[in-house]
Formats: sequence, structure tokens, C-alpha cells
Amino acid sequence: MNKDAKIYVAGHRGLVGSAIVKKLQQRGFKNILIRTHQELDLTNQQETADFFAKEKPEYVFLAAAKVGGIIANNTYRADFIYENLMIQNNVIHQSYVNEVKKLLFLGSTCIYPKNAHQPIKETELLTNELEYTNEPYAIAKIAGIKMCESYNLQYHTNFLSVMPTNLYGQNDNFDLEKSHVLPALIRKIHLAKLLASNNIDAVLKDLKVENLEKAEALLLKYGVTAKSVEIWGSGNPKREFLWSEDMADACVHIMQHVDFKNLTASSHLKGDQGFGEEIRNTHINIGTGVDLSIKELAEKIKNIVGFSGELVFNSEKPDGTLRKVTDVSKIHNLGWKSSVMLDEGIRKMYDWYLQK
Repeated sequence: MNKDAKIYVAGHRGLVGSAIVKKLQQRGFKNILIRTHQELDLTNQQETADFFAKEKPEYVFLAAAKVGGIIANNTYRADFIYENLMIQNNVIHQSYVNEVKKLLFLGSTCIYPKNAHQPIKETELLTNELEYTNEPYAIAKIAGIKMCESYNLQYHTNFLSVMPTNLYGQNDNFDLEKSHVLPALIRKIHLAKLLASNNIDAVLKDLKVENLEKAEALLLKYGVTAKSVEIWGSGNPKREFLWSEDMADACVHIMQHVDFKNLTASSHLKGDQGFGEEIRNTHINIGTGVDLSIKELAEKIKNIVGFSGELVFNSEKPDGTLRKVTDVSKIHNLGWKSSVMLDEGIRKMYDWYLQK
């Protein structure tokens, strides 16, 4: 990418999109194209087509998506599959129609089977059934991978797909119902600490409610008291976490240094029906390759926040996949590795939350 190239970042207000914009600006890219959801509804086919026809971006980072944690994924199943499919279909197709030079589609490691071999290699895709709670979202993301591959093979586009592990960072979603596990734990443990120290004004400000009675009723719904914080599941599942700005750095690296042709040599299987090579699994895992249990994560956050109460694990609630850590050998071979350790990232994120 040239420094003056027109680059469209879809989803620039989100966790990854905002980090990509920041990273591009740090690298000297000035012609960055952004639109809010109010300005451009990417689920609307005509709006998306008109935008691409008018603006003609040269490069596209497709970070726009409907995302959420285990509760949101399982509750809003139709919304997750519909909105994500619509966004992907519209942006990827219009990138082809308008001759975008390169597109980077952001998925998720939830695309892999519930019982995938660990660490998870890209070749685990479509080898077994998915985790039920996030199946609609995962199927949408798998469709996005296959759409990029298919357009590359039929139309000779240069559309790449990256599958980040669990991300966290500035501009994350801290909603007590819809957020992912790490920001949810930070906020719940922080609120418990405020209750324990009798800092009622801060609790009311955080929750945007008028009185303590309403605050306590709301917090009780999410298992937060001055003495304890309830956490869904047994605490035994293991997860991997990647700082969002590390993810953005990986995305910019791939956009600058990797093409679809670099990914096909190691991703194909010989066809046995006379059709030549079968190109698949060209997507790239992005992660640290290191995991820890949810219990270990919660204890780490508890220590960083400074809460002295108890963590209560509710084993009657679903655990989700028992272990999910990525094999990151492909991205390492492509010249990129993560740099921000988890403790450092949590401290940065908590400091950002306190400021915001």
C-alpha cells in the first residue's frame, strides 16, 4: 500500500477497527475512509453499492460485524447470522465489482469445531460440529472465508481472511450482558470493588442509575455484590487473549506483505476427481499461542483491579468450548508475532476504562 492509497476501514468504531485506524495513522497513511453506521448501513445492499461506486477504495479492512459474548450469541442467534452475512456479502461483492486491490476479512476462531485438536491449526476448519452457543455467528464467518476464497479462485481477486483469537483492548464493549468475557470481568470486578469501598457515587455514575437500590438490583442480576462476583461456568475452560493493537499490527502487516498466492501453496489438497488442486484453508490464525483458564484470568483481573472479595463460579451455567488456543505457526512464518503480554494489556485496558 502506498501512503496515499485510499483505504476503507469498515467498522472503524469497534475494538479492532479503531485499532486499525490508529495503526494506519501511526504508519503515515492519511487517506483513510470511514463511515458510521448512521452514515452507511452495510447490511443494505444498495447503500453499500452506492458507497463503493462513489468512493472507489483501493484497500478494504472488513472489521464491521455484530459481535458479543456467550450470552448475546446464544440469545440473539438470528441477528448474529443475518447481520453478519449481509455485511460480508455486500462488502466483499462490492469490493470485487469495484476492483478493490486487496481486502482483509476479519473472522473469529469460533469458526473451529468444538472439539478441535489443540493448538488449533487452520486445517481444523469444517472437520467437526461447532460449539452450539455461537454456531450462527461461526457459520456466518465461515461463509465469509469461503466467499473470499471463492472470489479469489473465480475472479482472481486478492481477498484474505484472518481469524483472531479472543481480542481485548481500548474501545471494547463493557456491556454487562453483551460483552466478551475479559471486559465483562473487568467491569464486574471493578463495580464489586466500588461497592466494597462504599463508593456509591462512582457506582451510580458507572451504571447510569439514580439510586443505590436500582444499582444493587441491576448488579444482583449479574452476580455482583460487595463481597463476591459470580462468573458463568466452572472456570476451567482455557482461552487465549490478544491485545487489539497487536491484532491491528498483524492486519496492517498482512495487507502490506501477504497476497493470496502466498497462502495457496501450503493450503491445497490434491483433487481426485480430475479437477486439479483443491484450494482451501487459506485463512490465517492471529493470536499469541498461549492460553490460561477463565479462573486464572479472573484471579489476574481481581489482583490488578484490587478487589479483595470472592470469585464464585456457577457451574450450572454453560462453559462453552473447554479449550481454544490457536496454532500461530502460519502467521509467524509470514513474519509477524504478538508483542503485548496479557498482564500489561489488562492494566492498559483497565486504565482506559477508568478514564472513560
